[in-house]
Order: sequence, then structure tokens, then C-alpha cells
Amino acid sequence: MDVVDDKAIVKEYFNNTGFDRWKRIYGDGEVNKIQLDVRIGHQQTVDTLLEWLEADRNLDGLSICDAGCGVGSLSIPLATAGAIVSASDISEKMVGEAKERAAEVLGNNDNPSFSVQDLESLSGSYDTVVCLDVLIHYPQSKAAEMIAHLASTAQSRLILSFAPKTPWLSVLKKIGSFFPGASKATRSYLHREVDVTQILEAQGFTIKRSAISKRSVYFSRMLEAVRSVDS
Repeated sequence: MDVVDDKAIVKEYFNNTGFDRWKRIYGDGEVNKIQLDVRIGHQQTVDTLLEWLEADRNLDGLSICDAGCGVGSLSIPLATAGAIVSASDISEKMVGEAKERAAEVLGNNDNPSFSVQDLESLSGSYDTVVCLDVLIHYPQSKAAEMIAHLASTAQSRLILSFAPKTPWLSVLKKIGSFFPGASKATRSYLHREVDVTQILEAQGFTIKRSAISKRSVYFSRMLEAVRSVDS
């Protein structure tokens, strides 16, 4: 199966069976043990990112692109903190859910602004571009293109998270416990941190901060890359 099919599979999945599953995971209702593990792990990643941005004390008015926003788990708190957020997702259903959740918290306004887009079609220029837990759906060759494109829209900073390729995670993936059930998930891809770092450096960025969220089945490495002064 070629790379183009990966994107088609992701779009189809998150507009159909995957939508209901991930809506539950990113909600607060009852879920199974594995889904709860993913919910907690993803929220840890979001919380760490919010701590980083709040520590910089410049969120008010900061332009942020949330690429692959899902149901708005990051976009909504960023907008609440005063950032100007442009959020997008490949799934129309995910974007619809994010809009509903944002309206419940922030009322009917245009921040965050939401759109249905894949990563390659994103345009504009933002101080900070964020892409959390999206690269797991794409192989390294495609991820490199996506990261390069995201970097072109980031004026100052690009923040990514991905499932790190380690011997242990490779074993989990092979035996099917990383995202169990072929009918429940898209194909999952692990990425070596050194490869992601090299792609970012080639785009004129250097790593400022990093963190990892580790649970039973959820593993996510997050890198904050800032644009070099001379790039």
C-alpha cells in the first residue's frame, strides 16, 4: 500500500468508526482500560505543552496553528488563555465535534477558528505551529514531507509529538498491543527521534525542550523546535 493510501485510510477512519472511538477517548465518559491509558497519556502530552507555553508568558495574542486538532483538546485551552488559534483536522467529524466543544466553553466566537484540512494543504504564517500525535499515522518518508511543510508555516517555533521508535515499542507494535485490533485503528508508524531532529535541523530549527509521556500502551515523545536566528 502506498503513502497516498495512508492518508485516505486516516481520513476514512476518523470520519467513521474511528470518530466514535476517539470521541470517547478524548471525552470523560466510561472507556476500557486501554482507551483510558491513551486518554491519560494524551492529556499528559497536552498538559506538558500548555505548561511550556504558559511558562513563556506570551500566550495572549500569540498566533498558533493546531494541526491535527482532533476534538479540540489543545485548541480550546489555548484560546481560553488568549492565544489566537487556527485549528484544523483531516476529519470533518472531528472538526465538528471540536467546534461544539469550543462553543460550550468559549461561546460562539471565531477563536479558535476551525477548518477541515490535511497537513499538506495548510497555509499561512504563525508564530507557533503544533502537531500532536498525528505522525503515528504516516511512514517516515511522508512524515519528512509533512514536517518540512509545517516548518514553512512556523515563524518562530514548531512543536511535534510522535511515537518514538525503540526496541520495546517495536516489539509491542509487532505483537499488536500498541493499538490493538486491526478494525479499530489505522496503521501505526514509529519514528526515530534522531530522524525527526535531523528533519527539523534541516529546516533551520534547533531543539529547545523535549518531554516524553509513557504509559502502558501510550508513548509519545514531544519536541519543541525553535527557528535559528540565522535561518
